[in-house]
Amino acid sequence: MMQWGQTGAWFLFFLTAVIPGVLLQKDDSPVQPTSDSKLTSETQTYRPVLQPSEAVPPIGTYVLNNLVGKPCIKATLGAEYIVIEKETWYFHLDPYRVRTGGSCGREAAVLSLTLPDSAASLQLTFTEDESDFYVVKLTAHVSPLPVCPGCANKTYSGALAHEKLFTAGRGQSFKCQSKQLLRTSLELRIKLVALQLQAFSLPSGQFGSEVECRPDFNKRVLPIIVGATVVGLFLIALLTFLFIRDRRRAGYDML
Repeated sequence: MMQWGQTGAWFLFFLTAVIPGVLLQKDDSPVQPTSDSKLTSETQTYRPVLQPSEAVPPIGTYVLNNLVGKPCIKATLGAEYIVIEKETWYFHLDPYRVRTGGSCGREAAVLSLTLPDSAASLQLTFTEDESDFYVVKLTAHVSPLPVCPGCANKTYSGALAHEKLFTAGRGQSFKCQSKQLLRTSLELRIKLVALQLQAFSLPSGQFGSEVECRPDFNKRVLPIIVGATVVGLFLIALLTFLFIRDRRRAGYDML
């Protein structure tokens, strides 16, 4: 029995010495070394991949707190980058990859949404006056993988400055379900969907009463106006018909 145990031990020693890459655990089960390709993939720089077709971007909610831990900006939105490079290409901001940052001040507040390795970003600068808050500046950039083999790496960026975007009163939130298409440069446009924003005053961290955007208002009111117009024209036509018919009957009786 002792002889077999010694022989087994020498046999296992022979395996570990002759066959490289095989390690022994306490339960004598082999473990393979970590793959170099996995280590390489974990250290690669993140780069967005542009798509040739458009799709609905995923919706994310982002909150920025001030130095005392109270929210100063809250935003819900889906963002799509539209790149014009001979053809039109699309990229969605992934909420699961976004890092939220920025600053909270009395006169200005900045919400910065950034992807890993600064591969893409969307930045909104808020300001307020005596009664309203609004976005005074929007900047964006994306550094995607080249759209074709052999194409050079390129960063697409743009900005809208000195604007008065997404205005709402203090303690209120700006909301727009309709898409907002913003042209930041010749090569880059930003499309925002399911947008709701509030800055500076966020009691309990929740959105206040909603201020409806113009496109949503038009979509809601236009069918009512069209319906009322159709009904009005129908009533006018009906009353005109009855009036003419009654006059004809009255003229016949007089004869």
